[in-house]
Amino acid sequence: MKDEFEALTVDHYASEAARTDQRKGSGTVGFTMLGLFGETGSLLAEAKKKQRDAASYLGYAEAVAEEIGDVLWYLAAIARRHRLILSDIAAAALERDGEYAAGANGSLSLHALQPAHIPLAKAPMPEFEHSLLALAGEVGLLAREIEGGNSTRHRTEVAERLIAVMRCVIRASTDSGITIEAAAIKNLQKIFDRWPRERIYPPAFDADKDTEEQLPRSMQIDIYERNVRGRDYVFQRSRGVYVGDRLTDNAIEADDYRFHDVFHYAYVAVLGWSPVIRALLRLKRKSDPKLDEAEDGARAILIEEGVTSWLFGQAQQLNFFEDVKRGGLPLDMLKHVRQFVAGYEADRCPLWLWEEAILQGYAAFRFLQKNRRARITIDFDRRRLRIKELPQ
Repeated sequence: MKDEFEALTVDHYASEAARTDQRKGSGTVGFTMLGLFGETGSLLAEAKKKQRDAASYLGYAEAVAEEIGDVLWYLAAIARRHRLILSDIAAAALERDGEYAAGANGSLSLHALQPAHIPLAKAPMPEFEHSLLALAGEVGLLAREIEGGNSTRHRTEVAERLIAVMRCVIRASTDSGITIEAAAIKNLQKIFDRWPRERIYPPAFDADKDTEEQLPRSMQIDIYERNVRGRDYVFQRSRGVYVGDRLTDNAIEADDYRFHDVFHYAYVAVLGWSPVIRALLRLKRKSDPKLDEAEDGARAILIEEGVTSWLFGQAQQLNFFEDVKRGGLPLDMLKHVRQFVAGYEADRCPLWLWEEAILQGYAAFRFLQKNRRARITIDFDRRRLRIKELPQ
Protein backbone atom coordinates (compact mmCIF):
# COMPACT_ATOMS: atom_id res chain seq x y z
CA MET A 1 0.00 0.00 0.00
CA LYS A 2 2.94 2.33 0.56
CA ASP A 3 3.61 2.62 -3.18
CA GLU A 4 -0.01 3.69 -3.67
CA PHE A 5 0.57 6.69 -1.41
CA GLU A 6 4.07 7.55 -2.58
CA ALA A 7 4.56 11.33 -2.80
CA LEU A 8 1.30 11.72 -0.95
CA THR A 9 -0.15 15.21 -1.22
CA VAL A 10 -2.05 16.85 1.62
CA ASP A 11 -5.23 17.01 -0.43
CA HIS A 12 -4.95 13.40 -1.57
CA TYR A 13 -4.63 12.34 2.04
CA ALA A 14 -7.66 14.47 3.00
CA SER A 15 -9.80 13.02 0.21
CA GLU A 16 -8.82 9.44 1.10
CA ALA A 17 -9.48 10.06 4.80
CA ALA A 18 -12.92 11.45 3.94
CA ARG A 19 -13.91 8.05 2.53
CA THR A 20 -13.84 6.58 6.03
CA ASP A 21 -15.67 9.43 7.75
CA GLN A 22 -18.56 7.55 9.34
CA ARG A 23 -20.29 10.69 10.68
CA LYS A 24 -20.57 13.29 7.98
CA GLY A 25 -22.16 16.75 7.97
CA SER A 26 -21.82 20.06 9.78
CA GLY A 27 -23.80 18.71 12.73
CA THR A 28 -20.92 16.42 13.68
CA VAL A 29 -18.35 19.15 14.38
CA GLY A 30 -18.58 18.40 18.10
CA PHE A 31 -17.84 14.74 17.49
CA THR A 32 -14.71 15.51 15.46
CA MET A 33 -13.56 18.01 18.07
CA LEU A 34 -13.90 15.35 20.76
CA GLY A 35 -11.88 13.06 18.51
CA LEU A 36 -9.11 15.63 18.10
CA PHE A 37 -9.02 16.18 21.86
CA GLY A 38 -8.86 12.43 22.46
CA GLU A 39 -6.07 11.74 19.98
CA THR A 40 -4.04 14.69 21.25
CA GLY A 41 -4.40 13.27 24.75
CA SER A 42 -3.31 9.85 23.49
CA LEU A 43 -0.22 11.44 21.94
CA LEU A 44 0.65 13.04 25.28
CA ALA A 45 0.02 9.71 27.00
CA GLU A 46 2.54 7.95 24.77
CA ALA A 47 5.26 10.40 25.81
CA LYS A 48 4.29 9.99 29.46
CA LYS A 49 4.31 6.18 29.29
CA LYS A 50 7.73 6.13 27.65
CA GLN A 51 9.13 8.33 30.39
CA ARG A 52 7.51 6.26 33.14
CA ASP A 53 8.35 2.83 31.70
CA ALA A 54 11.44 3.65 29.68
CA ALA A 55 12.93 0.16 29.66
CA SER A 56 9.76 -1.90 29.37
CA TYR A 57 7.58 0.18 27.03
CA LEU A 58 8.05 -1.18 23.53
CA GLY A 59 6.68 0.24 20.29
CA TYR A 60 6.98 3.88 21.31
CA ALA A 61 7.86 5.25 17.86
CA GLU A 62 5.16 3.19 16.17
CA ALA A 63 2.54 4.35 18.67
CA VAL A 64 3.53 8.01 18.23
CA ALA A 65 3.27 7.66 14.44
CA GLU A 66 -0.20 6.14 14.79
CA GLU A 67 -1.41 8.91 17.11
CA ILE A 68 -0.02 11.65 14.86
CA GLY A 69 -1.88 10.06 11.96
CA ASP A 70 -5.09 10.04 14.01
CA VAL A 71 -4.63 13.71 14.92
CA LEU A 72 -4.16 14.49 11.22
CA TRP A 73 -7.36 12.57 10.36
CA TYR A 74 -9.44 14.65 12.76
CA LEU A 75 -7.81 17.87 11.57
CA ALA A 76 -8.86 16.98 8.03
CA ALA A 77 -12.39 16.19 9.23
CA ILE A 78 -12.75 19.49 11.08
CA ALA A 79 -11.45 21.44 8.08
CA ARG A 80 -13.87 19.62 5.79
CA ARG A 81 -16.84 20.44 8.03
CA HIS A 82 -15.93 24.11 7.84
CA ARG A 83 -15.42 23.97 4.05
CA LEU A 84 -11.71 24.66 4.46
CA ILE A 85 -8.98 23.04 2.35
CA LEU A 86 -6.39 21.13 4.37
CA SER A 87 -3.53 21.91 1.96
CA ASP A 88 -4.18 25.63 2.38
CA ILE A 89 -4.14 25.20 6.15
CA ALA A 90 -0.85 23.29 5.89
CA ALA A 91 0.73 25.84 3.53
CA ALA A 92 -0.14 28.69 5.86
CA ALA A 93 1.28 26.72 8.79
CA LEU A 94 4.65 26.56 7.03
CA GLU A 95 4.91 30.35 7.08
CA ARG A 96 5.67 31.94 10.41
CA ASP A 97 3.01 34.59 9.86
CA GLY A 98 1.14 32.65 7.23
CA GLU A 99 -2.42 33.53 6.28
CA TYR A 100 -5.08 31.23 4.88
CA ALA A 101 -5.17 31.53 1.08
CA ALA A 102 -7.72 29.23 -0.53
CA GLY A 103 -7.11 27.11 -3.58
CA ALA A 104 -3.41 27.63 -4.24
CA ASN A 105 -1.78 24.60 -2.68
CA GLY A 106 -3.32 21.50 -4.22
CA SER A 107 0.05 19.93 -5.06
CA LEU A 108 1.59 20.46 -1.62
CA SER A 109 3.04 17.17 -0.41
CA LEU A 110 3.13 15.95 3.16
CA HIS A 111 6.86 15.37 2.74
CA ALA A 112 7.35 19.10 2.08
CA LEU A 113 5.96 20.02 5.50
CA GLN A 114 9.16 18.96 7.29
CA PRO A 115 12.94 19.09 6.87
CA ALA A 116 14.39 16.57 4.44
CA HIS A 117 16.30 14.75 7.20
CA ILE A 118 14.76 14.08 10.60
CA PRO A 119 16.79 12.26 13.27
CA LEU A 120 15.08 9.26 14.82
CA ALA A 121 14.11 9.73 18.48
CA LYS A 122 13.83 6.58 20.56
CA ALA A 123 12.47 8.45 23.58
CA PRO A 124 10.60 11.75 24.12
CA MET A 125 13.03 14.67 24.15
CA PRO A 126 12.35 17.99 25.93
CA GLU A 127 11.57 19.66 22.59
CA PHE A 128 8.89 17.04 21.90
CA GLU A 129 7.32 17.56 25.32
CA HIS A 130 7.16 21.32 24.74
CA SER A 131 5.64 20.95 21.29
CA LEU A 132 3.06 18.49 22.61
CA LEU A 133 1.99 20.88 25.35
CA ALA A 134 1.77 23.67 22.77
CA LEU A 135 -0.37 21.40 20.59
CA ALA A 136 -2.71 20.66 23.50
CA GLY A 137 -3.07 24.37 24.17
CA GLU A 138 -3.89 25.20 20.56
CA VAL A 139 -6.43 22.38 20.36
CA GLY A 140 -8.13 23.92 23.40
CA LEU A 141 -8.26 27.31 21.71
CA LEU A 142 -9.67 25.73 18.54
CA ALA A 143 -12.40 24.08 20.60
CA ARG A 144 -13.29 27.41 22.20
CA GLU A 145 -13.51 29.08 18.80
CA ILE A 146 -15.72 26.36 17.35
CA GLU A 147 -17.94 26.31 20.43
CA GLY A 148 -18.23 30.08 20.46
CA GLY A 149 -19.97 30.82 17.20
CA ASN A 150 -21.68 29.84 13.96
CA SER A 151 -19.34 27.69 11.91
CA THR A 152 -20.04 29.64 8.69
CA ARG A 153 -19.49 33.13 10.10
CA HIS A 154 -16.40 32.06 11.99
CA ARG A 155 -14.65 30.25 9.15
CA THR A 156 -11.78 32.76 9.14
CA GLU A 157 -11.23 32.42 12.87
CA VAL A 158 -11.48 28.64 12.69
CA ALA A 159 -8.97 28.63 9.82
CA GLU A 160 -6.52 30.64 11.91
CA ARG A 161 -6.85 28.21 14.79
CA LEU A 162 -6.45 25.21 12.49
CA ILE A 163 -3.27 26.77 11.09
CA ALA A 164 -1.90 27.10 14.62
CA VAL A 165 -2.80 23.47 15.40
CA MET A 166 -1.24 22.26 12.15
CA ARG A 167 1.92 24.21 12.91
CA CYS A 168 2.15 22.43 16.28
CA VAL A 169 1.51 19.04 14.65
CA ILE A 170 4.36 19.65 12.20
CA ARG A 171 6.68 20.73 15.00
CA ALA A 172 5.71 17.82 17.25
CA SER A 173 6.20 15.33 14.45
CA THR A 174 9.64 16.69 13.66
CA ASP A 175 10.65 16.76 17.32
CA SER A 176 9.50 13.16 17.74
CA GLY A 177 11.53 11.95 14.76
CA ILE A 178 8.38 10.96 12.85
CA THR A 179 7.56 12.15 9.34
CA ILE A 180 3.99 13.30 8.83
CA GLU A 181 3.98 11.48 5.50
CA ALA A 182 4.79 8.16 7.22
CA ALA A 183 2.13 8.84 9.87
CA ALA A 184 -0.44 9.65 7.18
CA ILE A 185 0.34 6.50 5.18
CA LYS A 186 0.08 4.41 8.36
CA ASN A 187 -3.25 6.10 9.12
CA LEU A 188 -4.68 5.33 5.70
CA GLN A 189 -3.54 1.73 5.94
CA LYS A 190 -5.27 1.42 9.30
CA ILE A 191 -8.56 3.03 8.35
CA PHE A 192 -8.89 1.09 5.09
CA ASP A 193 -8.03 -2.09 6.98
CA ARG A 194 -11.11 -1.29 9.07
CA TRP A 195 -13.39 0.48 6.53
CA PRO A 196 -12.24 -0.68 3.08
CA ARG A 197 -12.97 0.98 -0.25
CA GLU A 198 -13.92 -2.44 -1.58
CA ARG A 199 -14.37 -5.74 0.25
CA ILE A 200 -12.10 -8.18 -1.54
CA TYR A 201 -11.93 -11.52 0.25
CA PRO A 202 -8.45 -13.02 0.54
CA PRO A 203 -7.90 -16.60 -0.64
CA ALA A 204 -8.05 -19.50 1.79
CA PHE A 205 -4.86 -20.14 3.74
CA ASP A 206 -4.97 -23.79 2.68
CA ALA A 207 -5.89 -23.21 -0.98
CA ASP A 208 -2.71 -24.98 -2.13
CA LYS A 209 -3.33 -28.11 -0.03
CA ASP A 210 -5.11 -31.35 -0.92
CA THR A 211 -8.78 -31.64 0.02
CA GLU A 212 -8.05 -33.82 3.05
CA GLU A 213 -5.98 -30.96 4.50
CA GLN A 214 -8.43 -28.18 3.72
CA LEU A 215 -10.99 -26.71 6.06
CA PRO A 216 -14.52 -27.42 4.77
CA ARG A 217 -15.79 -25.07 2.09
CA SER A 218 -19.31 -26.31 2.69
CA MET A 219 -20.59 -28.21 5.70
CA GLN A 220 -23.76 -28.61 7.75
CA ILE A 221 -23.64 -29.08 11.52
CA ASP A 222 -26.62 -29.71 13.77
CA ILE A 223 -26.17 -28.15 17.19
CA TYR A 224 -28.64 -28.95 19.93
CA GLU A 225 -29.04 -29.03 23.66
CA ARG A 226 -30.06 -32.16 25.55
CA ASN A 227 -30.52 -32.93 29.22
CA VAL A 228 -28.57 -35.96 30.43
CA ARG A 229 -29.16 -37.12 33.99
CA GLY A 230 -30.27 -33.68 35.10
CA ARG A 231 -27.53 -31.71 33.35
CA ASP A 232 -27.70 -29.75 30.10
CA TYR A 233 -25.17 -30.58 27.39
CA VAL A 234 -24.66 -29.35 23.83
CA PHE A 235 -24.14 -31.96 21.13
CA GLN A 236 -23.03 -31.51 17.52
CA ARG A 237 -23.62 -33.79 14.56
CA SER A 238 -22.77 -33.61 10.88
CA ARG A 239 -24.45 -36.10 8.55
CA GLY A 240 -25.33 -38.27 11.51
CA VAL A 241 -21.78 -38.35 12.91
CA TYR A 242 -21.07 -36.69 16.26
CA VAL A 243 -18.52 -33.88 16.13
CA GLY A 244 -16.34 -33.44 19.19
CA ASP A 245 -17.38 -33.99 22.79
CA ARG A 246 -20.57 -32.89 24.47
CA LEU A 247 -20.09 -29.45 25.99
CA THR A 248 -21.03 -27.57 29.15
CA ASP A 249 -20.42 -23.92 30.05
CA ASN A 250 -17.39 -24.77 32.23
CA ALA A 251 -18.42 -21.89 34.46
CA ILE A 252 -20.02 -21.43 37.89
CA GLU A 253 -22.62 -19.04 36.46
CA ALA A 254 -24.46 -20.42 33.42
CA ASP A 255 -23.84 -18.22 30.36
CA ASP A 256 -24.51 -20.55 27.39
CA TYR A 257 -20.83 -20.71 26.49
CA ARG A 258 -21.48 -24.37 25.69
CA PHE A 259 -22.68 -23.11 22.30
CA HIS A 260 -19.35 -21.39 21.65
CA ASP A 261 -18.17 -23.74 18.89
CA VAL A 262 -20.41 -21.71 16.63
CA PHE A 263 -17.75 -18.98 16.77
CA HIS A 264 -15.11 -21.39 15.50
CA TYR A 265 -17.41 -22.37 12.64
CA ALA A 266 -17.82 -18.67 11.83
CA TYR A 267 -14.03 -18.32 11.64
CA VAL A 268 -13.98 -21.20 9.15
CA ALA A 269 -16.83 -19.77 7.06
CA VAL A 270 -15.57 -16.18 6.92
CA LEU A 271 -11.82 -16.20 7.63
CA GLY A 272 -10.96 -19.66 6.34
CA TRP A 273 -9.10 -20.19 9.62
CA SER A 274 -9.58 -22.27 12.75
CA PRO A 275 -6.94 -24.51 14.31
CA VAL A 276 -9.69 -25.74 16.66
CA ILE A 277 -11.87 -27.05 13.83
CA ARG A 278 -8.82 -28.46 12.01
CA ALA A 279 -8.06 -30.56 15.09
CA LEU A 280 -11.72 -31.46 15.61
CA LEU A 281 -12.16 -32.66 12.03
CA ARG A 282 -8.63 -34.03 11.69
CA LEU A 283 -7.69 -31.72 8.85
CA LYS A 284 -4.24 -30.68 10.02
CA ARG A 285 -1.71 -29.93 7.31
CA LYS A 286 0.55 -32.90 7.95
CA SER A 287 2.16 -32.65 4.52
CA ASP A 288 3.98 -29.54 5.76
CA PRO A 289 5.45 -30.43 9.19
CA LYS A 290 6.50 -26.86 9.97
CA LEU A 291 3.05 -25.49 9.12
CA ASP A 292 1.38 -28.32 11.00
CA GLU A 293 3.34 -27.58 14.15
CA ALA A 294 3.20 -23.78 14.04
CA GLU A 295 -0.24 -23.01 12.59
CA ASP A 296 -2.27 -26.12 13.42
CA GLY A 297 -0.72 -27.20 16.72
CA ALA A 298 -1.68 -26.86 20.37
CA ARG A 299 -0.40 -23.33 20.78
CA ALA A 300 -2.43 -22.05 17.83
CA ILE A 301 -5.50 -23.81 19.24
CA LEU A 302 -4.98 -22.07 22.58
CA ILE A 303 -4.65 -18.71 20.81
CA GLU A 304 -7.96 -19.23 19.03
CA GLU A 305 -9.69 -20.31 22.23
CA GLY A 306 -8.21 -17.27 23.98
CA VAL A 307 -9.52 -14.88 21.33
CA THR A 308 -12.94 -16.52 21.50
CA SER A 309 -13.14 -16.39 25.29
CA TRP A 310 -11.95 -12.76 25.44
CA LEU A 311 -14.46 -11.68 22.80
CA PHE A 312 -17.22 -13.49 24.69
CA GLY A 313 -16.47 -11.41 27.77
CA GLN A 314 -16.71 -8.23 25.69
CA ALA A 315 -19.91 -9.39 23.98
CA GLN A 316 -21.64 -10.14 27.28
CA GLN A 317 -21.42 -6.44 28.13
CA LEU A 318 -22.88 -5.44 24.74
CA ASN A 319 -25.93 -7.73 24.56
CA PHE A 320 -23.89 -10.17 22.47
CA PHE A 321 -23.57 -7.52 19.72
CA GLU A 322 -27.29 -7.69 18.93
CA ASP A 323 -27.54 -4.02 17.99
CA VAL A 324 -24.15 -3.75 16.27
CA LYS A 325 -24.21 -3.30 12.50
CA ARG A 326 -21.41 -3.82 10.02
CA GLY A 327 -18.76 -1.20 10.67
CA GLY A 328 -19.90 -0.77 14.27
CA LEU A 329 -17.55 -2.93 16.31
CA PRO A 330 -15.01 -0.84 18.25
CA LEU A 331 -11.73 -0.41 16.41
CA ASP A 332 -9.77 -1.07 19.60
CA MET A 333 -11.56 -4.39 20.05
CA LEU A 334 -10.57 -5.53 16.58
CA LYS A 335 -7.00 -4.35 17.12
CA HIS A 336 -6.84 -6.44 20.30
CA VAL A 337 -7.95 -9.46 18.28
CA ARG A 338 -5.15 -8.74 15.82
CA GLN A 339 -2.68 -8.63 18.72
CA PHE A 340 -3.95 -12.00 19.97
CA VAL A 341 -3.17 -13.71 16.66
CA ALA A 342 0.05 -11.82 15.89
CA GLY A 343 2.60 -14.17 14.38
CA TYR A 344 -0.04 -16.60 13.08
CA GLU A 345 -1.57 -16.69 9.61
CA ALA A 346 -4.82 -15.17 10.92
CA ASP A 347 -3.12 -11.82 11.54
CA ARG A 348 -3.17 -11.36 7.76
CA CYS A 349 -6.96 -11.15 7.85
CA PRO A 350 -8.09 -7.52 7.55
CA LEU A 351 -9.97 -6.02 10.48
CA TRP A 352 -13.20 -5.69 8.47
CA LEU A 353 -13.10 -9.44 7.78
CA TRP A 354 -12.63 -10.18 11.48
CA GLU A 355 -15.67 -8.06 12.17
CA GLU A 356 -17.74 -10.04 9.67
CA ALA A 357 -16.70 -13.32 11.30
CA ILE A 358 -17.46 -12.03 14.79
CA LEU A 359 -20.86 -10.57 13.92
CA GLN A 360 -21.95 -13.66 11.99
CA GLY A 361 -20.80 -15.91 14.81
CA TYR A 362 -22.74 -13.92 17.38
CA ALA A 363 -25.86 -13.79 15.21
CA ALA A 364 -25.77 -17.60 15.21
CA PHE A 365 -25.06 -17.68 18.96
CA ARG A 366 -28.08 -15.49 19.73
CA PHE A 367 -30.24 -17.79 17.58
CA LEU A 368 -29.03 -20.77 19.58
CA GLN A 369 -29.62 -18.95 22.85
CA LYS A 370 -33.23 -18.41 21.85
CA ASN A 371 -33.99 -21.76 20.19
CA ARG A 372 -31.49 -24.10 21.92
CA ARG A 373 -31.01 -25.99 18.65
CA ALA A 374 -30.15 -25.07 15.08
CA ARG A 375 -28.61 -26.25 11.83
CA ILE A 376 -25.67 -24.15 10.74
CA THR A 377 -24.07 -24.22 7.31
CA ILE A 378 -20.52 -23.19 6.47
CA ASP A 379 -20.52 -21.48 3.07
CA PHE A 380 -16.96 -20.39 2.50
CA ASP A 381 -17.48 -19.47 -1.15
CA ARG A 382 -19.91 -16.73 -0.05
CA ARG A 383 -18.13 -16.15 3.28
CA ARG A 384 -21.32 -16.88 5.20
CA LEU A 385 -22.29 -18.86 8.25
CA ARG A 386 -25.95 -19.66 7.70
CA ILE A 387 -28.31 -20.76 10.44
CA LYS A 388 -31.86 -22.04 10.52
CA GLU A 389 -34.23 -23.95 12.75
CA LEU A 390 -33.51 -27.59 13.41
CA PRO A 391 -36.63 -29.79 13.52
CA GLN A 392 -37.26 -31.65 16.75
